[in-house]
Amino acid sequence: MKPKRLQNLSASELTTLEKKTISHYEQKAEDFWEGTKDHDVSQNREAFLRHIESKLPYRILDFGCGPGRDLAAFRSLGHEPVGLDGCLEFVRMARTHTGCEVLHQSFLRLDLPSANFDGVFANASIFHVPTQELPRVLLEIRDTLRPGGVLFCSNPRGPDLEQFTPDRYGAFLSRSTWNEYLAQANFVEIEHYFRPPGKPRDQQPWLATVWRKPVD
Repeated sequence: MKPKRLQNLSASELTTLEKKTISHYEQKAEDFWEGTKDHDVSQNREAFLRHIESKLPYRILDFGCGPGRDLAAFRSLGHEPVGLDGCLEFVRMARTHTGCEVLHQSFLRLDLPSANFDGVFANASIFHVPTQELPRVLLEIRDTLRPGGVLFCSNPRGPDLEQFTPDRYGAFLSRSTWNEYLAQANFVEIEHYFRPPGKPRDQQPWLATVWRKPVD
């Protein structure tokens, strides 16, 4: 089942959509930091790190790093994280909070080096990519991973629907549809689980998945 799209979006419409989403974060950057800096997502970071098979320290891309919470956590563990976000205020905050390199790049216009990272950590970020662009974006993420590299994603799940809620664009996909996109990009699933832990399934709106880029 393919997601119900807002429409077949032109290049200019995609730009407008992205600008509206980024503007939401620019206007609420401080509130977002205060509201999320203490969220416990250690389960996600641990699921990501335990599947990376490279030599330490790991070179990690925090895709959609926001103000830098997870970027700081990876650095504190001795890894070499690089952040990426489309919101300039988040980029500035992440640099200040972590001292890490943070790339200011649109999710829809990535410019990433090939085979450069041991892992890509995309926590609550890729769901902002419209599904018509998702196959291309996933291939670009795959290309920046080294062979055998790991991709972690956590996205809000839903009935294969794309919409603004209210000022941010999001694609709310079922697990089966999400898996189809990743399989088409030639990722191999390692693990999945639902969050928050310890809740009934209908109270677990987040789907976390871990994937590997094949060596061959």
